[in-house]
Amino acid sequence: MATEALRAENPDSMEALTREAETLKAKLEDEKAKLNDVDMCVLGQRLANLPPFNIKTRRALKGHQGKVLCMDWSSDKRHIVSSSQDGKMLVWDAFTTNKEHAVTMPTTWVMACSYGPSGSVVACGGLDNKCTVYPLSLEEDPATKKKAVATHTSYLSCCSFTCSDYQILTGSGDSTCALWDVESSTLIQSFHGHLGDVMSIDLSPTETGNIFVSGGCDKVAVLLMREMQY
Repeated sequence: MATEALRAENPDSMEALTREAETLKAKLEDEKAKLNDVDMCVLGQRLANLPPFNIKTRRALKGHQGKVLCMDWSSDKRHIVSSSQDGKMLVWDAFTTNKEHAVTMPTTWVMACSYGPSGSVVACGGLDNKCTVYPLSLEEDPATKKKAVATHTSYLSCCSFTCSDYQILTGSGDSTCALWDVESSTLIQSFHGHLGDVMSIDLSPTETGNIFVSGGCDKVAVLLMREMQY
């Protein structure tokens, strides 16, 4: 009613505002076109279907008694670390399917695990809110020299070493990601940007590894850059 009354009193001004709104809308569409910004469903319609491909099972690694929640390859392309709902972290020889190490965690739901770039350390964590690093040696149990290097205020959902064994990146149910110094177990940098639990992280394949992306329960993927340490 108020809009109709205003239009009746000032027909020229309302028409001018309508034309201005249409002009602004057209400009926004032009800017969107310049950025090639389209909806994901529209972009998906442009993609060609993948050709059929054949996948064969090469090995089956059996040993966990619960859901396998995370796995990571070693840099030697032979060994794998896995973590599970059964509260265990296992290190496998993927060629022989033998278990080389088995570590029982103080909690179930070991949600995250990662191999260090050198292949001599692994890290894992979960509902204990911690990320613990284990040195690997065939002579002794890795649990005897374990070291808790990171602590969040909620569960640890993911972790990944950077370009060396001396720094590790973690994601948590407390909605943050964090970069830690492994030797001193100190926080280097904390990252905030999610409104829900962080569920995954992945480092960019660059030499410096200073850019990473995180995904969370807020339906958002956040691209972040960590501070370089010299």
